[in-house]
Amino acid sequence: MVLYGTISTQQPGSSSLRHDYQLLGRPLYKLDLSWPKNPELFTGDVFGVAVDQYAGVVYVAQRGDNVPKVLVFSTDGDFLMSWNTTTLEMPHGIFLADAASSNPTVWITDVGNGPYGHCIKQYSPSGKLLQVLGTPGKAGSGSNPLQFDQPSEIFVHSSGEMYIVDGDGGMNNRLIKLSKEQEVLWMHGEKGQGLAQFYIPHSVTVDTAQRVWVADRGNKRIQVFNSITGDWLGTWGSCFTEDAPYSVRMTPDKKYFVVVQLNTNQISLLDAPPVGLIGQCRVVSVIQLADEVKPHLVDLDLKTGALYVAEIGAQQAQKFTPFSLGGNFL
Repeated sequence: MVLYGTISTQQPGSSSLRHDYQLLGRPLYKLDLSWPKNPELFTGDVFGVAVDQYAGVVYVAQRGDNVPKVLVFSTDGDFLMSWNTTTLEMPHGIFLADAASSNPTVWITDVGNGPYGHCIKQYSPSGKLLQVLGTPGKAGSGSNPLQFDQPSEIFVHSSGEMYIVDGDGGMNNRLIKLSKEQEVLWMHGEKGQGLAQFYIPHSVTVDTAQRVWVADRGNKRIQVFNSITGDWLGTWGSCFTEDAPYSVRMTPDKKYFVVVQLNTNQISLLDAPPVGLIGQCRVVSVIQLADEVKPHLVDLDLKTGALYVAEIGAQQAQKFTPFSLGGNFL
């Protein structure tokens, strides 16, 4: 049943569907039409988004020739800056690390085939390259030294430990945990449909119960692991019969996982299971976007609960705010 919808205020044409959506199930989010204030600044294919909830800043990664690879906005929608860097080829995933510290950094996975591709880069908030994980320009499967082939996404835990899914259709199908010193602690690296095997692991997140959640895109499922041991804990597949999960993130109230499905143009909120139980997935709410919007990856403002969605087809990022008292999740 459709509970809520909005009609685009734009003129007829291909862009008029950009803001069309319907809510199905429990209404948890609504589109913020005022964000950003200058949507014309999106000039490429938008692949990823990352939020610094303390600074109130949103980083948007886009691809294309002669376009800035990262645009920076405030959570209120003001344009702050674009990164003037030549060290990014084809950004895929983007992650804001150390938000609570005085030195937050932005990690970006680069799936390009040029001299800077096949690696993961750490930048300052203004776009200064700080360090590189992997072997730039050389795809590979090595673990010492580290090599990647089209790495999809990185999740940097507050402990400094890193979780990497590699890759986005290349030779590797790996989930890698690195120590703070960037040494491999454990890895699952087998291609296949079995337990702890992957086919295009696309997104990764870690919850507060020491569980790692991986969007195993090619297998149309989410797999769950113990973050300490790497042991397989369970699989969610019944929610993804129509289309694969592309992203996985947890809401700040720990109640829901946010999963997007690119081909069906859906953003789904799934019940987060209690500690000690994985069970089966249950969809609570769906944001049905217009055809060809192609949502790819998401991030959440862990302070307000606002949801930001990177949309390849619509060539934009959108902000959805929670239906709740005072607009705050916490």
